[in-house]
Amino acid sequence: MIILKSPQEIALMREGGKILAGIMEELKEKVSPGITTSFLNNYAEKAILQKGGKPSFKGHRDFPEALCTSVNETVVHGVPSEYELKEGDIITLDLGLFYKGFHTDMAVTLPVLKAEGDALRLIRETKKALKRGIKKTREGNTLGDIGNTIQRHAEKAGLFVMKGLCGHGIGRDVHEDPQVLNEGRRRKGIALKEGMVLCIEPMFSLGSGEIEEHKQGIKTADGSLSAHFEHTVAVTKEGPLVITEI
Repeated sequence: MIILKSPQEIALMREGGKILAGIMEELKEKVSPGITTSFLNNYAEKAILQKGGKPSFKGHRDFPEALCTSVNETVVHGVPSEYELKEGDIITLDLGLFYKGFHTDMAVTLPVLKAEGDALRLIRETKKALKRGIKKTREGNTLGDIGNTIQRHAEKAGLFVMKGLCGHGIGRDVHEDPQVLNEGRRRKGIALKEGMVLCIEPMFSLGSGEIEEHKQGIKTADGSLSAHFEHTVAVTKEGPLVITEI
């Protein structure tokens, strides 16, 4: 069941989203060679608690930590560890915040100091796909319009949509209906309505779209690099409202 949010509820989510975006900016500044992913996790959890929130992911579906740290071929759900980041790595930071009764969720992928051309292209094009998906998140469109836009962008860029992974609704629960696929057909699927709040999150790789599940996260089956960007977005009368930005 899709749960529509009132303008008052969206305003509360916007409060949390601004806090989450601020913490993410702090985390991005901490990413550098020699930093462990567990350090980033501990920093994120402390910052969330200091702001009066709770980490959305800790304990959710048995995930043990506050921050997902997915390095190189790890697409999502990377578990923080004592792994030290190296120059040339790319890392996805995926963080959720529970604040005043509502969850918000966002993700970014960035290079560690610097990365090679294909890695930077992957990051750049995945971020562009998120922006294009957000533009489609408005009344009168469908979930298929969002997915089709993201899929076509990947194909044009010579990248691959990760199979079986998608965005989702969000609100009082961190994962709500509907699923928001990164592929689809125009004008097909559920119609978007005012009050829907969705996590739009393209996930692309340089190799195939096949994935494998591991204890430390979901990885590309062929070991190729992957990137992931995500925003929490509300459907409003005025158009898409990105909740997770400062």
